Amino acid sequence: MSGRRYPDRPVVGVGAIVLTADARVVLVRRAQPPREGEWSLPGGVLEIGEPLASGVAREVREETGLDVNVGPLVDTFEHISRDEGGRVQYHYVVLDYLCRVRGGIARASTDVSDVALADPRDLASYDLRPETLAVILKACRLAGLAG
Repeated sequence: MSGRRYPDRPVVGVGAIVLTADARVVLVRRAQPPREGEWSLPGGVLEIGEPLASGVAREVREETGLDVNVGPLVDTFEHISRDEGGRVQYHYVVLDYLCRVRGGIARASTDVSDVALADPRDLASYDLRPETLAVILKACRLAGLAG
């Protein structure tokens, strides 16, 4: 079986651009490598035999305590990082979905140290990676929000 670190093949992940009823974006601060300490979108690795939408909903619930309705695919992202010797240390292919909160209470849970409900106009204060910011703005446009 392929591990997450130094995998023998890419690892399939799912991510969620979660919008609240008042048009805020759910962000999480990662507590594990490879992006430990960074703000990003909720998500994680798809389990064997798990449909994509089920994986998205599970990851959001596990990390944030929120239950979501999973909507359309927004974008696909590839993350590859290499160690000092040039060997692939991590290789994720992540499918990001637009989601809407339907219940639950936002709280940090597995793999995250904090959860934020961010105003889309204030995303710069979270020091997001450019690709994360781009997919959030794309999802906001898809949802009919100014972005």
